[in-house]
Amino acid sequence: MNLPNKLTIGRMCAIPLVIAISLISALRNIVILETVTLQELLLLIIFALASITDCLDGKIARKYNLVTNFGKFMDPLADKLLVLSTLIALLEMGKFSVFGVSLGFVITIILARELAITSLRTIAADNGVVIAASKLGKYKTVSQMVMIIFLIIDCYPFTFLGGVARDVTALVLISIATILTIVSGIDYFIKNGSVLKQSK
Repeated sequence: MNLPNKLTIGRMCAIPLVIAISLISALRNIVILETVTLQELLLLIIFALASITDCLDGKIARKYNLVTNFGKFMDPLADKLLVLSTLIALLEMGKFSVFGVSLGFVITIILARELAITSLRTIAADNGVVIAASKLGKYKTVSQMVMIIFLIIDCYPFTFLGGVARDVTALVLISIATILTIVSGIDYFIKNGSVLKQSK
């Protein structure tokens, strides 16, 4: 159980914290900074710290030759679970909407993409092929995390410009994340489609 794996486990532990805090409605009534509530601040801190561990564990593992099978499996799984659980929490809190319209279908798209790529990687592994994360995949992850961070705090400080500014900001961030999610998923299948042919 080296440091990178401990960071990965720490990211997994953040998931139940995110869920628990999102369910405590009393925290929404405590305003900490302008329009930011205690609930939003706690979620922001937990998610931001967990996101930082995502950047650190892989770099540390590669730099100090601490790559393990556990890390190869759990690191991407922890990322996906953290992002999806936080998105679902935001949806339940009513923050995953723009101009009064819920965009829950975007979470379905993200979930479908992650399941498809995970399945592709599993098939590839069975054929002795390792599918590394692509640049588009990394951009997708960053866009999702940036989107989540802004949605947690209700697009602060853009909220000072009014409700329309908040909705426009949320729409732009969600659109970018959705587009990169779809494009990166298609890119994986185009570049690794031969794996599916080999599995027949």
